[in-house]
Amino acid sequence: MKKTKITIIGTGNLGLSILKGLLASSLKKEIEITATKRKLPDKPLIESQQVQFTTDNVWAVKGADVVIFSVQPGQFPQVAEQVKHLLNNKVIISTITGLTLKALEQTLGKENQIVRSMPNTAIAVSQSMTCLSYNGGEESIKTAQAIFNVLGKTLIIEDELMQAATVLGASGIAFWMRLIRATTQGGIQLGFDADEAKAIAIQTALGAASILSENVNAHPESEIDKVTTPRGCTIRGLNEMEYRGLSSALIKGLTTSYEMISQIKVNMDA
Repeated sequence: MKKTKITIIGTGNLGLSILKGLLASSLKKEIEITATKRKLPDKPLIESQQVQFTTDNVWAVKGADVVIFSVQPGQFPQVAEQVKHLLNNKVIISTITGLTLKALEQTLGKENQIVRSMPNTAIAVSQSMTCLSYNGGEESIKTAQAIFNVLGKTLIIEDELMQAATVLGASGIAFWMRLIRATTQGGIQLGFDADEAKAIAIQTALGAASILSENVNAHPESEIDKVTTPRGCTIRGLNEMEYRGLSSALIKGLTTSYEMISQIKVNMDA
Protein backbone atom coordinates (compact mmCIF):
# COMPACT_ATOMS: atom_id res chain seq x y z
CA MET A 1 0.00 0.00 0.00
CA LYS A 2 1.30 3.42 -0.97
CA LYS A 3 2.21 5.50 2.05
CA THR A 4 1.06 9.10 2.41
CA LYS A 5 4.03 11.45 2.27
CA ILE A 6 3.77 14.29 4.76
CA THR A 7 6.16 17.23 4.79
CA ILE A 8 6.37 19.47 7.85
CA ILE A 9 7.93 22.84 7.02
CA GLY A 10 9.39 24.10 10.28
CA THR A 11 10.14 21.91 13.29
CA GLY A 12 10.10 24.32 16.17
CA ASN A 13 8.07 23.47 19.26
CA LEU A 14 4.76 22.94 17.46
CA GLY A 15 6.13 21.33 14.30
CA LEU A 16 8.19 18.90 16.36
CA SER A 17 5.18 18.13 18.55
CA ILE A 18 3.13 17.26 15.44
CA LEU A 19 5.97 15.06 14.22
CA LYS A 20 6.24 13.19 17.53
CA GLY A 21 2.50 12.79 17.73
CA LEU A 22 2.27 11.31 14.22
CA LEU A 23 5.06 8.84 14.96
CA ALA A 24 3.25 7.69 18.09
CA SER A 25 -0.16 7.49 16.43
CA SER A 26 -2.10 4.78 14.64
CA LEU A 27 -1.10 6.41 11.33
CA LYS A 28 2.61 5.72 11.78
CA LYS A 29 2.62 2.67 9.47
CA GLU A 30 0.75 4.55 6.75
CA ILE A 31 2.94 7.65 6.44
CA GLU A 32 6.41 8.86 5.55
CA ILE A 33 7.52 12.19 6.97
CA THR A 34 9.99 14.78 5.75
CA ALA A 35 10.69 17.64 8.14
CA THR A 36 12.61 20.84 7.54
CA LYS A 37 14.60 23.09 9.84
CA ARG A 38 16.65 26.15 8.99
CA LYS A 39 19.69 24.70 10.74
CA LEU A 40 19.99 21.04 11.61
CA PRO A 41 21.45 20.31 15.07
CA ASP A 42 24.45 18.04 15.53
CA LYS A 43 22.28 15.56 17.40
CA PRO A 44 19.14 14.25 15.59
CA LEU A 45 15.92 15.84 16.80
CA ILE A 46 14.31 12.42 16.83
CA GLU A 47 15.46 8.88 16.08
CA SER A 48 13.20 7.30 13.47
CA GLN A 49 13.69 5.69 10.08
CA GLN A 50 10.32 7.13 9.03
CA VAL A 51 11.59 10.72 9.18
CA GLN A 52 14.02 12.59 6.99
CA PHE A 53 15.29 15.97 8.15
CA THR A 54 16.51 18.57 5.68
CA THR A 55 17.18 22.28 5.33
CA ASP A 56 15.90 22.21 1.73
CA ASN A 57 12.23 23.25 1.65
CA VAL A 58 11.95 22.79 -2.11
CA TRP A 59 13.21 19.21 -2.02
CA ALA A 60 10.96 18.44 0.93
CA VAL A 61 7.80 19.68 -0.81
CA LYS A 62 8.38 18.10 -4.23
CA GLY A 63 7.41 14.57 -3.27
CA ALA A 64 4.81 15.38 -0.65
CA ASP A 65 1.09 14.59 -0.66
CA VAL A 66 0.46 16.79 2.37
CA VAL A 67 2.41 19.93 3.28
CA ILE A 68 2.13 21.33 6.80
CA PHE A 69 3.45 24.86 7.24
CA SER A 70 4.55 25.33 10.85
CA VAL A 71 6.91 28.31 10.66
CA GLN A 72 6.78 31.67 12.40
CA PRO A 73 4.52 34.29 10.74
CA GLY A 74 7.51 36.42 9.76
CA GLN A 75 9.22 33.48 8.05
CA PHE A 76 6.23 32.42 5.96
CA PRO A 77 6.46 34.86 3.01
CA GLN A 78 10.01 33.78 2.19
CA VAL A 79 9.22 30.07 2.58
CA ALA A 80 6.05 30.39 0.51
CA GLU A 81 7.94 32.08 -2.31
CA GLN A 82 10.33 29.12 -2.43
CA VAL A 83 7.70 26.40 -2.75
CA LYS A 84 4.35 27.79 -3.94
CA HIS A 85 4.96 26.67 -7.53
CA LEU A 86 5.11 23.07 -6.24
CA LEU A 87 1.82 23.00 -4.32
CA ASN A 88 -0.63 22.01 -7.06
CA ASN A 89 -2.73 18.96 -6.15
CA LYS A 90 -1.33 18.82 -2.61
CA VAL A 91 -3.22 19.21 0.64
CA ILE A 92 -1.92 22.34 2.35
CA ILE A 93 -2.25 22.76 6.11
CA SER A 94 -1.15 25.87 7.99
CA THR A 95 -0.57 26.10 11.74
CA ILE A 96 0.69 29.69 11.52
CA THR A 97 -0.71 32.07 14.12
CA GLY A 98 -2.57 35.06 12.73
CA LEU A 99 -2.49 34.00 9.08
CA THR A 100 -6.09 33.90 7.78
CA LEU A 101 -7.40 31.70 5.00
CA LYS A 102 -7.71 34.81 2.83
CA ALA A 103 -4.06 35.67 3.42
CA LEU A 104 -3.01 32.08 2.72
CA GLU A 105 -4.95 32.08 -0.55
CA GLN A 106 -3.40 35.39 -1.59
CA THR A 107 0.08 34.00 -0.99
CA LEU A 108 -0.30 30.38 -2.15
CA GLY A 109 -3.10 30.70 -4.73
CA LYS A 110 -6.88 30.44 -4.44
CA GLU A 111 -6.90 27.30 -6.57
CA ASN A 112 -5.14 25.31 -3.84
CA GLN A 113 -6.92 23.30 -1.16
CA ILE A 114 -5.95 25.01 2.07
CA VAL A 115 -6.73 24.13 5.68
CA ARG A 116 -5.97 26.49 8.53
CA SER A 117 -5.38 24.63 11.77
CA MET A 118 -4.66 25.53 15.34
CA PRO A 119 -3.44 22.57 17.39
CA ASN A 120 -1.66 22.86 20.71
CA THR A 121 1.52 21.27 22.04
CA ALA A 122 -0.47 18.43 23.64
CA ILE A 123 -0.43 17.05 20.11
CA ALA A 124 2.87 15.37 21.07
CA VAL A 125 0.91 13.10 23.44
CA SER A 126 -2.15 12.77 21.16
CA GLN A 127 -4.31 15.05 23.32
CA SER A 128 -4.52 18.21 21.21
CA MET A 129 -7.67 20.23 20.72
CA THR A 130 -7.24 21.23 17.07
CA CYS A 131 -9.58 23.75 15.47
CA LEU A 132 -9.83 23.70 11.67
CA SER A 133 -11.14 26.01 8.95
CA TYR A 134 -10.83 25.50 5.21
CA ASN A 135 -11.50 27.07 1.82
CA GLY A 136 -13.97 24.52 0.48
CA GLY A 137 -11.82 21.57 -0.55
CA GLU A 138 -13.55 18.49 0.86
CA GLU A 139 -10.50 16.29 0.27
CA SER A 140 -8.32 18.71 2.20
CA ILE A 141 -10.52 18.90 5.29
CA LYS A 142 -11.00 15.12 5.36
CA THR A 143 -7.24 14.64 5.19
CA ALA A 144 -6.64 17.21 7.92
CA GLN A 145 -9.23 15.57 10.16
CA ALA A 146 -7.69 12.15 9.56
CA ILE A 147 -4.32 13.51 10.68
CA PHE A 148 -5.43 15.55 13.68
CA ASN A 149 -8.11 13.17 14.96
CA VAL A 150 -5.40 10.61 15.79
CA LEU A 151 -3.60 13.39 17.67
CA GLY A 152 -6.52 14.41 19.86
CA LYS A 153 -9.85 15.96 18.90
CA THR A 154 -10.85 18.34 16.10
CA LEU A 155 -13.50 20.99 15.66
CA ILE A 156 -14.34 22.71 12.36
CA ILE A 157 -15.04 26.41 12.94
CA GLU A 158 -15.46 29.62 10.96
CA ASP A 159 -12.15 31.20 10.04
CA GLU A 160 -13.18 34.39 11.87
CA LEU A 161 -13.10 32.44 15.14
CA MET A 162 -9.60 31.06 14.66
CA GLN A 163 -7.91 33.86 16.61
CA ALA A 164 -10.15 33.15 19.58
CA ALA A 165 -9.50 29.43 19.19
CA THR A 166 -5.77 30.12 19.31
CA VAL A 167 -6.13 31.85 22.67
CA LEU A 168 -8.54 29.32 24.18
CA GLY A 169 -6.90 26.16 22.84
CA ALA A 170 -3.24 26.87 22.08
CA SER A 171 -2.39 29.56 24.63
CA GLY A 172 -4.76 27.69 26.90
CA ILE A 173 -2.13 25.01 27.47
CA ALA A 174 0.04 27.61 29.22
CA PHE A 175 -2.91 28.88 31.25
CA TRP A 176 -3.78 25.39 32.47
CA MET A 177 -0.12 24.67 33.23
CA ARG A 178 -0.07 27.75 35.44
CA LEU A 179 -3.20 26.59 37.26
CA ILE A 180 -1.67 23.16 37.85
CA ARG A 181 1.53 24.80 39.06
CA ALA A 182 -0.40 26.98 41.49
CA THR A 183 -2.33 23.97 42.77
CA THR A 184 0.96 22.12 43.25
CA GLN A 185 2.41 25.05 45.19
CA GLY A 186 -0.66 25.06 47.40
CA GLY A 187 -0.25 21.35 48.01
CA ILE A 188 3.34 21.87 49.11
CA GLN A 189 2.19 24.53 51.56
CA LEU A 190 -0.31 22.01 52.93
CA GLY A 191 2.45 19.51 53.67
CA PHE A 192 3.07 17.36 50.57
CA ASP A 193 6.44 17.18 48.91
CA ALA A 194 6.66 18.64 45.41
CA ASP A 195 6.32 15.37 43.46
CA GLU A 196 3.34 14.23 45.52
CA ALA A 197 1.58 17.57 45.18
CA LYS A 198 2.15 17.63 41.41
CA ALA A 199 0.88 14.06 40.99
CA ILE A 200 -2.32 14.88 42.88
CA ALA A 201 -2.82 18.14 40.97
CA ILE A 202 -2.30 16.52 37.55
CA GLN A 203 -4.60 13.54 38.15
CA THR A 204 -7.29 15.73 39.69
CA ALA A 205 -7.20 18.12 36.70
CA LEU A 206 -7.34 15.12 34.36
CA GLY A 207 -10.27 13.68 36.30
CA ALA A 208 -12.23 16.93 36.18
CA ALA A 209 -11.68 17.24 32.43
CA SER A 210 -12.61 13.60 31.88
CA ILE A 211 -15.94 13.99 33.68
CA LEU A 212 -16.94 16.74 31.26
CA SER A 213 -15.45 15.00 28.23
CA GLU A 214 -17.19 11.68 28.86
CA ASN A 215 -20.60 13.21 29.61
CA VAL A 216 -21.74 15.79 27.06
CA ASN A 217 -24.63 16.82 29.30
CA ALA A 218 -22.36 17.60 32.25
CA HIS A 219 -21.76 21.24 33.17
CA PRO A 220 -18.90 22.50 35.35
CA GLU A 221 -21.29 24.13 37.80
CA SER A 222 -23.40 20.99 38.30
CA GLU A 223 -20.23 18.97 38.91
CA ILE A 224 -19.07 21.58 41.42
CA ASP A 225 -22.39 21.17 43.25
CA LYS A 226 -21.63 17.46 43.70
CA VAL A 227 -18.45 18.31 45.60
CA THR A 228 -19.67 21.19 47.76
CA THR A 229 -21.66 20.70 50.96
CA PRO A 230 -23.28 23.32 53.20
CA ARG A 231 -20.66 25.08 55.34
CA GLY A 232 -18.06 22.72 53.91
CA CYS A 233 -14.40 23.28 53.11
CA THR A 234 -14.86 23.19 49.32
CA ILE A 235 -17.36 26.05 49.13
CA ARG A 236 -15.25 28.08 51.54
CA GLY A 237 -12.25 27.60 49.29
CA LEU A 238 -14.18 28.40 46.12
CA ASN A 239 -15.67 31.55 47.59
CA GLU A 240 -12.24 32.74 48.73
CA MET A 241 -10.82 32.11 45.23
CA GLU A 242 -13.65 34.08 43.64
CA TYR A 243 -13.19 36.87 46.19
CA ARG A 244 -9.53 37.00 45.14
CA GLY A 245 -10.58 37.22 41.49
CA LEU A 246 -9.97 33.72 40.08
CA SER A 247 -12.64 33.73 37.35
CA SER A 248 -12.25 37.39 36.46
CA ALA A 249 -8.46 37.02 36.24
CA LEU A 250 -8.79 34.05 33.89
CA ILE A 251 -11.30 35.83 31.66
CA LYS A 252 -9.19 38.98 31.63
CA GLY A 253 -6.12 36.93 30.70
CA LEU A 254 -7.99 35.37 27.76
CA THR A 255 -9.28 38.71 26.49
CA THR A 256 -5.84 40.32 26.86
CA SER A 257 -4.27 37.52 24.82
CA TYR A 258 -7.00 37.94 22.21
CA GLU A 259 -6.32 41.67 21.94
CA MET A 260 -2.66 40.92 21.33
CA ILE A 261 -3.25 38.20 18.75
CA SER A 262 -5.72 40.45 16.94
CA GLN A 263 -2.89 42.94 16.44
CA ILE A 264 -0.78 40.16 14.89
CA LYS A 265 -3.64 39.42 12.49
CA VAL A 266 -3.87 43.06 11.40
CA ASN A 267 -0.12 43.20 10.79
CA MET A 268 -0.20 40.01 8.72
CA ASP A 269 -3.09 41.21 6.56
CA ALA A 270 -1.56 44.63 6.03
